Amino acid sequence: MPDHPGADHPGAAEQGPALADPAEPGAHPEQWQAEEQAPDRRFLFFSILVLVSGLVAAGLTSWWLPARDTPQVVVVGLLLALGFLLAEQLAINIDVRTGVSWSISFCEIPLVIGLFVAPFEVVLAAHLLAGVGTLLVRKVQDRILYNAGAMIFEITSAFAVAKWVNDVLQGIGPAWAGVLAGALVAPLSSTLLALVCVRVLGRTMRLNAAVRLVLRTLVLGLVNASMGVVGYQVVSHAEAGWPLLVLALAGLSALYIAYSGLLREQRDLEALSEVSLIVARSGHQAAAKPSLGRTDPTETAKVADCDEWQIIADRIKDQLGAARVVLRLRFEPQLPLHTVVSGDELPPESHDVEATGSRADALLRLPGSHVRHFRRGDATPEIRHALLRREADEALVVPLRSASHLLGVVEAHDKLSRWRGFGQADHRLIGTMASHLATAMDNRRLLATLRHDAYHDPLTNLLNRPGFRRAAGDPLRRHQDSVVLRIDLDVLSTVSDALGYAWSDRMVVAAGRRLRDALGPDVALARLEGGQFAALLLRTTPEEAHGIAERLRAELAAPYPVDRLTVEANSVVGYSGPRCGEHDGAQVETDVDALLQRADVALRAARSSGDTVKAYLPTMGQIFLRRFQLVTQFRQALETGQVKVHYQPKVALPSRQVLGVEALVRWRHPEFGRLDPDEFVPAVEAAGLVDALTTFVMDQSLIRVRKWMDRGLRIAAAVNLSVRSLDDPTFPDRVAAALDRHNVPPELLTLELTESGVMADPQRALPVLRRLHTLGVVLAVDDFGTGYSSLAYLRQLPVDEVKIDKSFVLGMGTDLGDLAVVRSIVELGHSLGLTVVAEGVEDDAARDQLAGMGCDVAQGYLISRPLSESRLEAWLQARTTQARGLRDETVLTLLS
Repeated sequence: MPDHPGADHPGAAEQGPALADPAEPGAHPEQWQAEEQAPDRRFLFFSILVLVSGLVAAGLTSWWLPARDTPQVVVVGLLLALGFLLAEQLAINIDVRTGVSWSISFCEIPLVIGLFVAPFEVVLAAHLLAGVGTLLVRKVQDRILYNAGAMIFEITSAFAVAKWVNDVLQGIGPAWAGVLAGALVAPLSSTLLALVCVRVLGRTMRLNAAVRLVLRTLVLGLVNASMGVVGYQVVSHAEAGWPLLVLALAGLSALYIAYSGLLREQRDLEALSEVSLIVARSGHQAAAKPSLGRTDPTETAKVADCDEWQIIADRIKDQLGAARVVLRLRFEPQLPLHTVVSGDELPPESHDVEATGSRADALLRLPGSHVRHFRRGDATPEIRHALLRREADEALVVPLRSASHLLGVVEAHDKLSRWRGFGQADHRLIGTMASHLATAMDNRRLLATLRHDAYHDPLTNLLNRPGFRRAAGDPLRRHQDSVVLRIDLDVLSTVSDALGYAWSDRMVVAAGRRLRDALGPDVALARLEGGQFAALLLRTTPEEAHGIAERLRAELAAPYPVDRLTVEANSVVGYSGPRCGEHDGAQVETDVDALLQRADVALRAARSSGDTVKAYLPTMGQIFLRRFQLVTQFRQALETGQVKVHYQPKVALPSRQVLGVEALVRWRHPEFGRLDPDEFVPAVEAAGLVDALTTFVMDQSLIRVRKWMDRGLRIAAAVNLSVRSLDDPTFPDRVAAALDRHNVPPELLTLELTESGVMADPQRALPVLRRLHTLGVVLAVDDFGTGYSSLAYLRQLPVDEVKIDKSFVLGMGTDLGDLAVVRSIVELGHSLGLTVVAEGVEDDAARDQLAGMGCDVAQGYLISRPLSESRLEAWLQARTTQARGLRDETVLTLLS
């Protein structure tokens, strides 16, 4: 009698019973393994109830049936028991899906013979002897009570129905009608009993499935019962009927065997597909779990989905009909094997065994990936010892390999359903299933690797930006009292420039390790790019986040050993949360990218203000949004005339002759009004639009100079340059083209460069400056005196004038130090043959002091504020007088 397919692994006492007895005559109904395990006590009570009810029914039936004299009753009973046992061993068990089997046997044939020739008690005893004995041999003791009761009901219902039909049809129908009806009722009774069991145990089965099961039982039962009746009639009444009966039984057996082969192939294909899908699904689930940027990659490879592998082991055991199936799995070469057992409990000494080394288990170090079949009686000593440790008589063993490394091993121990052990079909099945399993496991490993690489930084193994977005999305929506940190590590560019990228990469790895140690393993931590990191602090207030940020800065500030040196790296932290800085009632922001952007805004605000840790405030976002609007609208502003050039006159000292003007850009925005150049020029420069601004101002200035030349005036124009222009080797060519286009002599164009911009990298700026000087353009150093290390380079630079910063000029009257600085710059400039220009001249005393020092040119509010083109023309007419110069040009002199 086949055992229930889901009850052979440890803990099977909680499994559901065999809901139909496969030892019944005819076509046996399906067996179901419940999705939820039934309690032992409930099934035991039901089994006792079935057995007691069957015994009572058997007693009543024995009392009701007439006595039958049978010669040699013991011999007949033994022959019937042998027939039942033979039919049981020839049964064909087909698992059509996990835990669901359909058994085809020939038990109706000996039952029909018994109905014809033997008393009720003899047939019942023969059936119980064959069925219960088979269960005991196959070690299925947990369902003997239920199956014994089902057998009693089968024989009892068969004899009772046969007697009743014969009484009803007495003298009308054939003598074999009652026997045929009884043989049909026997499997039907066990089927109905199984359906009652399903209901009693709280499980469900659809009505159409139950109807199909009953009809299938009746059809096959009718075929087998008819063969039994025909066979008995032929043997009893036909001359030499035995050969005909043998041929008929052989043909029927051949048909059953062919049909069972087709069903087995279907079952095997479904099992292979199911196992592959389970492994693929578990691989997707394992790979989809965010690792929070842990630095140990083996943590994500641990076998966490044991239930999936337990289902696979159960499925393989059901398919093979084995007493035990053992899966030993390993997804990474450095991890130990993980053992999953289905069926009989595995002895502890063979549970955790080694696959490599001197103490490796013999069944785990087999080469190749093909199926091995070992029996204890004819195995080598090592294999015999391994089987003894497992308490197994025989085993099918298949290594699971991917390329050269071992993924695991599949072991199947001791065939249950046949005395002869595992056959060729079992070899093919476990080999094909192991091949599919190895492929699916390898694909799972590759998928996990690809997903890990897609969401992790390859240098630090922390999360990358997509990984951080993925790991922080759901927690942020569930915990709105959270904070996103942005950490920027400084000096990396200095280290990479001095020692190479390898050392800066080592600093990044060390910084990531320090952050992970400080934050712990459960915090989502990412490296965004370069030395920029991000972390998600769940259930953290802004005040707590500030303290954590300070602690992280202290951790990152510890010296780093770099190529026999120690480097200290500062860091800046900005943070923001869904409610950080928002007023009550404001919309809560839970988008990861938006919070990262806010934290970055806070970080840049901290860097610009000189702070080290700063929280995001809504005003910060407005400032950066405004800057963004200015940058995106700048080109349109140039084209629509919103940006204009104003001019501030420069006069010679002490002659007060107007020598030129400085071109200063002004922007009147339609929404923001008049914008200060200090607000939009740095933004335009950072956005890479400074070339457009410089070209615009230079063209407007040269147009103005050309108009003055047409009137006989030689007034120069000074244009401020960005340090980015000095990085462009094509800039001198653009200046020359502009001078040619407007037909302006180069000496009437002055290009002013800030001292800090030139001195930041004088060697890089020097080639461009020399080419501009060769053109004849006047070069001036603006804001002179505010830079550093400039005096040593001033002699090397091809400049024509220096402009004293207005901060010194404004303080001359009250600060002797500023007065001394101005005097020194004037003397230094003259000693180098340079023209000296003083900015910020706002009173007569400062002008007279500068004239007394010998300063060449003055510029400031005392002379004029920056003026638009029309107002400048009015100022020239009102504040200057015209005279003929030495070169027959018109000279403008400022009125006193």
